[in-house]
Amino acid sequence: MFKIKGNLLAQIFIAFVLAVVLGIAFGPSIEVLKPLGDLFLRLIKFIIAPLILASLVVGVASTGDPRNLGRIGAKTISYYLITSAIAVIIGLAIAFLINPGKGLNISAPEEATTVNETGGVIATLLNIIPDNPFAALATGNVLQIIFFAIFIGIAISLVGKPAQPVYRFFEGFAEVMYKITGIVMWVAPIGVLGLVAPVVGQYGVDVLMPLLKVILAVAIACIIHAVFIYSLAVKKFAKMSPLKFFKGIAPAATVAFSTCSSAGTLPVTMKNTQDLGVSKKISSFVLPLGATLNMDGTAIYQGIAVVFIAQFYGMDLTFLQLLTVVLTAVLASIGAAGVPGAGVIMLAMVLASVNMPLEGIALVAGIDRVLDMFRTSVNVIGDASAAVVVGATEDGLGSDNINDTKVDEESHTKQLDSVNV
Repeated sequence: MFKIKGNLLAQIFIAFVLAVVLGIAFGPSIEVLKPLGDLFLRLIKFIIAPLILASLVVGVASTGDPRNLGRIGAKTISYYLITSAIAVIIGLAIAFLINPGKGLNISAPEEATTVNETGGVIATLLNIIPDNPFAALATGNVLQIIFFAIFIGIAISLVGKPAQPVYRFFEGFAEVMYKITGIVMWVAPIGVLGLVAPVVGQYGVDVLMPLLKVILAVAIACIIHAVFIYSLAVKKFAKMSPLKFFKGIAPAATVAFSTCSSAGTLPVTMKNTQDLGVSKKISSFVLPLGATLNMDGTAIYQGIAVVFIAQFYGMDLTFLQLLTVVLTAVLASIGAAGVPGAGVIMLAMVLASVNMPLEGIALVAGIDRVLDMFRTSVNVIGDASAAVVVGATEDGLGSDNINDTKVDEESHTKQLDSVNV
């Protein structure tokens, strides 16, 4: 029997279907439900900064040796870069297969869409260091909060016993934030209803039809990347059933699809990965980093958008240009980290790298919100897969986060040892 009560995934799915039905039925007037979505977003945003700070401090401090942290960081960043490169290649392949820009009968934009500027990779790396860590907490600057938390955690490990009261404070604070996250998730179905229904009501069939091939290309590429690449990764490195993985991360993927925000989905992603057996030490480090740096879904979008714009303007892309697109899309994910409208910024970087007109951005601007739903979901699933893979190769997937009596004894022992370091 299909259980709804107490089943968050079922409740979110029902809310999502209801939102689509109401959006189609009532059109733009369904905007009246938008405050429900705004309420959920505010609740999510209000827990992001303290949750990252507390959980990451505890996670870093529990690693003991800073070299362990360096190893975890190297694994995480390598995984993100490799999967992003694969993602943009898949995007390019699907785009050439579907040819979304050929035979398109729409007016070309006369002016380029305004794009927020970013200082590039070097400037972004320097901006990770906060002038005032409390200002970073106040403004919700995730990268700067991560930097602050990592340093506190390392310092606690180096100081040792005298710093234990500080460690216990953050440990208790983290538990409080986990409980608050659980409370906030009670209203997730209502939030999904308020977020999705207005979008469906705003984007009717008439708006989407001219660019339907672009939407289909992004959707198909995202599904292929998630189903094949992430399934292979969790199966090979974590020895986890892909079905179990996708079922476990489904609530976070649905919230990501609704909110179009990797950072906004972070509390849900952390809870889901810990339910899959990833230790808090790993999830609290890998996921915040992924929410700002890992953009597999956005990389897919870059590849498809470049081919679409090239086909619209009648341009032929050379192999060297395609290779440049792959490299630029991967590096741009770092250069655009933490900047509003990161997807548009990355697309501008990629187009500029192959000397294509930036005016082409306006061609997909009208459906960007719809495309953002797909790419954000993949971004979040990619973050979760990284947490599972890194967690499995470091501590194992233990039973301290899930009620699973059939946990591998060796993995459990490793996890206990890591806590006692």
